[in-house]
Amino acid sequence: MSGYFAIVGGVILLILALLLAVFGLIMTVAQAALGVILIVLGAVMFIAAMFLFKGCTSVAPGNAVVLQLYGKYVGTVRQSGLRFVNPFYSKIQVSTRIRNHETSTLKVNDLDGNPIEIGAVVVWQVQDTAQALFEVDDFEEFVAIQAETAVRHIANSYAYDSSDPNRMSLRDNADEITSKLSSEVAARVAAAGVTIIESRITQLAYAAEIARAMLQRQQATAVVAARQLIVEGAVGMVETAIEQIEGRGIVTLGHLERSDLVSNLMIVLCGDQAAQPTISTTRNQESGK
Repeated sequence: MSGYFAIVGGVILLILALLLAVFGLIMTVAQAALGVILIVLGAVMFIAAMFLFKGCTSVAPGNAVVLQLYGKYVGTVRQSGLRFVNPFYSKIQVSTRIRNHETSTLKVNDLDGNPIEIGAVVVWQVQDTAQALFEVDDFEEFVAIQAETAVRHIANSYAYDSSDPNRMSLRDNADEITSKLSSEVAARVAAAGVTIIESRITQLAYAAEIARAMLQRQQATAVVAARQLIVEGAVGMVETAIEQIEGRGIVTLGHLERSDLVSNLMIVLCGDQAAQPTISTTRNQESGK
């Protein structure tokens, strides 16, 4: 119930207890038996007022109060404000605010056995206060340990990167991996009454000892892919050029001329440096003979 009623009742009882004590002392001095009774009633009212004050507890927004009666869980107060509960209940404050836990940078091996460095942040919140207090020793430490364990397991289950489009990797499938990470962390911390709101990988890199070699491999892979794209485009351009030359009747190409044209165009289109055109008169001289 609301604690303001208990405060008002406690104040009234204190005033009555004070008045009864004063009148009781006056009558005791006057040697009246009623004075002792008034003093006793005043003491009882004072004790009752103290019980009312002791039962008042304030609940801050974003917090809950777990109640126990001699070790037995009896309930949780979640409504914020001044509340009144049984004075014999023991009260434990538990924060139900949304919290962040950022794991340290973990050095683990990915699915291919390459050492990587990975870190993540987990956003969580206490959902069941009774489980958080009574199922584990320290629910904050429990969440931290289970989050790091889940990050290690996820890192071991996938490769850092992959050239196979049907194979998920930590670098290329961040959204899918973080979704699986959230599900795994949530399953691990469910026993502590904790719900996982979100998790994200905040750091992902090869370990320092292989970072240079992996960078060279990535560069080589990129160069090969670029070359392959250039060659495919050059073949299409050469094919289009020959079709248009012959289609418009500009010149009739024999097998030898066609081979020379393809060779020259491929060199021009696929070369790293600008081509240096040369004019050959040998064939013209042979034709004149």
